[in-house]
Amino acid sequence: MAFSERCEYKVEILPNKTLQVRRADIILKDDVEVACSYHRHVLTPGSAITNECDCVKAIAPILWTDETIAAYEASLKPEQVEVETEEAIETISTADIQE
Repeated sequence: MAFSERCEYKVEILPNKTLQVRRADIILKDDVEVACSYHRHVLTPGSAITNECDCVKAIAPILWTDETIAAYEASLKPEQVEVETEEAIETISTADIQE
């Protein structure tokens, strides 16, 4: 009655070169799947990938050229860029206060 865990990843490439990553957390009992849960997240061109799975680390640098990143950023509405910038500034300020 040994339990073990494994993760499986599925990466989808959307038309605007955004990566949609699905992770399946699988629980095995004597090598038979007894439970599974899913987590999904999206990575936009230019996102940090240091904590991502090897598959994403292999795909993103090939897919996200400077031109792709610029095209993605140009496709955002001005309000979206402004909100993202404000959130980044707020996050940095909060981190500085906590340290």
